[in-house]
Amino acid sequence: MLEPQAIINKRYQLERQLGQNAGRETWLAKDLQQGHERVVVKLLAFGGNIQWEDLKLFEREANVLKQLDHPRIPKYRDYFSIDDRSLWFGLVQEYIQGESLKEYLAKGHKFTESQVKQMAIAILEILRYLHELNPQVLHRDIKPSNLILTGRDGETRNIYLVDFGAVQDRASAEGKSFTIVGTYGYAPMEQYGGRAVAASDLYALGATMIHLLTGISPADLPQDDDAKIVFRDRTSASLHLVQWIQKLVEPTVKKRYATAREALQTLQEPVALAPQAISKPVTQSVPKSRPKRRVYPPDQTNIQVEQSPTQLRIVIPCSIWMVIVSWGLVIGVILFLQPFFPDMVSVIAILKNYVWTYILTALLVVIMILLTINQLTSVILEIGEQETWLRRSLFGKIYWKATFPTHELNGVVPKWNMIEKRDSSFISWLMWAGSEHSEDNSIKSNVVLQLRNTEYTLAISKIRPTEVNWLIDVIEEFLYSNKS
Repeated sequence: MLEPQAIINKRYQLERQLGQNAGRETWLAKDLQQGHERVVVKLLAFGGNIQWEDLKLFEREANVLKQLDHPRIPKYRDYFSIDDRSLWFGLVQEYIQGESLKEYLAKGHKFTESQVKQMAIAILEILRYLHELNPQVLHRDIKPSNLILTGRDGETRNIYLVDFGAVQDRASAEGKSFTIVGTYGYAPMEQYGGRAVAASDLYALGATMIHLLTGISPADLPQDDDAKIVFRDRTSASLHLVQWIQKLVEPTVKKRYATAREALQTLQEPVALAPQAISKPVTQSVPKSRPKRRVYPPDQTNIQVEQSPTQLRIVIPCSIWMVIVSWGLVIGVILFLQPFFPDMVSVIAILKNYVWTYILTALLVVIMILLTINQLTSVILEIGEQETWLRRSLFGKIYWKATFPTHELNGVVPKWNMIEKRDSSFISWLMWAGSEHSEDNSIKSNVVLQLRNTEYTLAISKIRPTEVNWLIDVIEEFLYSNKS
């Protein structure tokens, strides 16, 4: 019997048990040979209820993990065996500090549609990596307990896929024998018959998304006559996301998305809106069976949203404080540099004879003026049944506007801004560090209205990623609520 503080394999000091299941134990431990770095040690005691098939799965997990290299899959560290009375096999992995989605659900945490969509995208990126390896790797046990969310609200958050105990690669799948793996409610029927494919992982992902949206395990939800999970009446998510998930959890493999890449592209593509979306009265176009969705604004936002059954009005006010901060920084830099010049007047007198000095000064002034105008600009978007207006005003005076028929609005998508982690710009670094960025260092910085022949950027300056998600949800919900 293993106890805390015990040292196994002369290297790993056990701290606390993370899990236990019939001959299997998972521990948080310190690696005494690597600066007491924390690791996860999975142990399997051969014998008793543990048979050769269990050991084969355990060894397969170690062999597959050894070959994987993805930033959101815990890295393989070590594999060993100990023959001390009973034969122990150990697998050591990188420790990911965070909480599983199962723990969040157990605490009654409610995930927003935007959060669920972003997690789905992140998981699909992991699955695309696994499924496109040669040989292909299938996880076969995607569920809330195997997805670890790091960070807290307001911090950079990433989601990790863990526990490859049910993993299968194409090479190991050859032959007639198979082991039934997976979790009831999340695993599709073909997996229980030993015929898992890439779409099987997509089914499990869809079932997980249903759990996050409804707060109910898919195993506890009803099914229709075709064995489809019935969940539409338990969530207020948008029609686009619901239909996407419904295709993921189709009982028939051929009706699902074939690959993670295809599913990812469909989820990320702009939402197509039919030309007649706003053409009919709301009383005729909103089905009574479709529950109205409530979209909540992010914390500390100054963006104003006013909505009626026939009109949506969004106001992005000017950022006076940003102007004050910008000019304050410029003045601060000047005051900071002043002590380094004994006689600023004489320096200016020497340089004033050079034309480039005047050009540089004028350029800096123009840049500051343009930045000030941008920050002092207010943006108003009004979407009506027939027409949509986008206006930009300065001190209450409209200096730019665009008007177009509402039915020409084909989609609303985020604008991505690429920021390098090693950018020398301190401000860019702050933006990157404080944003919900993905592994490619891109963040959502604005909202783009896509028309048939052109597109318009909603805000003049960048807005927070959470505000981007919120505004897209608000606009899509209004358009969908008026869709016939």
